[in-house]
Amino acid sequence: MPSPGELIAPRRMGRDFRWLLASSWTSNVGDGVALAAAPLLIASITSSPILVASGAILQFLPWLLFGLHAGAIADRFDRRRLVMFANAARAVVLAALCVFLVTGTSNIGIVLAVAFLYGTAEVFVDTAGSTLLPMIVQPADLGTGNARLQAGYLVANQFAGPPLGAFLFAAGTAWPFLLEIVCVSLAVVLISRMARTPVPSRGETGERTAVHTDIAEGIRWLWRNPPVRMLVIIILAFNITWAAPWGVLVLYATEHLDLGAVGYGMLTTASAAGGLLATFSFGWLERHISFAALMRIVLTMEVLMHLAFALTSIGWVALVIMFFFGAYAFVWGTISTTVRQRLVPAELQGRVASVNMVGVFGGMVIGQALGGVIAETWGLTAPWWFAFAGAALTLVLVWRPISQIVSAKPVLDETAEVQSSNEP
Repeated sequence: MPSPGELIAPRRMGRDFRWLLASSWTSNVGDGVALAAAPLLIASITSSPILVASGAILQFLPWLLFGLHAGAIADRFDRRRLVMFANAARAVVLAALCVFLVTGTSNIGIVLAVAFLYGTAEVFVDTAGSTLLPMIVQPADLGTGNARLQAGYLVANQFAGPPLGAFLFAAGTAWPFLLEIVCVSLAVVLISRMARTPVPSRGETGERTAVHTDIAEGIRWLWRNPPVRMLVIIILAFNITWAAPWGVLVLYATEHLDLGAVGYGMLTTASAAGGLLATFSFGWLERHISFAALMRIVLTMEVLMHLAFALTSIGWVALVIMFFFGAYAFVWGTISTTVRQRLVPAELQGRVASVNMVGVFGGMVIGQALGGVIAETWGLTAPWWFAFAGAALTLVLVWRPISQIVSAKPVLDETAEVQSSNEP
């Protein structure tokens, strides 16, 4: 019987994958702690809804401002070192925050500035980090690798981190951020054990170009590659429809379902529990069901989930729906990332990933804005009806192209080969 370590990180995937996985999981513990501690800190300083909401907005704003630049930079430099540098910057920002908290000199302006700087560094961590897996494992193992990374996100970021962050915040405002410094710093040490990731090939001349030229090159490649372009459009469209009701989920849970604050938190927990179930079943699904069929199944479930939320007014029914949402959302995220990584050349991974992430967060901003207006005008269930109709229409339009996305052949390039130093 395989050991737990072999089940989590098979030896065939190499030692570099184990270091990447350990670094990602450790970093996610810190991010999960901040997920609870940061809003609590802001709420302890101000009761202004606008300022409290500003803290959430600053999670998305750096992606819209710097996402494309982060992708271009990730395609210029050693991606492992870029992740190390950006994580070190996050630790420095957190250390400054702790100094302000311990000395009693913090205020809402300082906290929001820290949130923006931390979020900016996180853009570079996530963009460069997303390009590492295709460089260290074989294409056939990308699904397994992405599933393991996603599992760490669910366990550390969604389950373990937030309760720990809330507990530490109750003990003292600086304690959760001190723990986060430890986690982020340890993540730097762990990823430093990976073999050096060479700068991707830049063609025959190897000439260094302007960042905006690199960004334009990545966008042109994506636009001229129909399968990847369609995948990004699907993600953008479904994020708009998904974010519309999610922006008012707290009101839907507390006022429409009468779940209260604890029940609202249980919705997030139910989603994470469903995602954990999917982590254990993903290997079986990948072996027995084609990616095209899985993509159609999970997107169909997305449509049905919106309809179910629009129709129900019973709290426990909503929790069951949210459980299955977490399960299929994990499968979708793993598959879509794997398919994109297989199709994009190594030297463009950063730029294409950044366009994808800008689409994700851009869709969330648009969807949340629409959801607020729709809920204000027609009631708290109206955003779910909007999401149902929009997602259903999108699914009809992309049903056939999904087969073309999955069956597309990757653009081969010599930099996509796995380094020999990564052999277990």
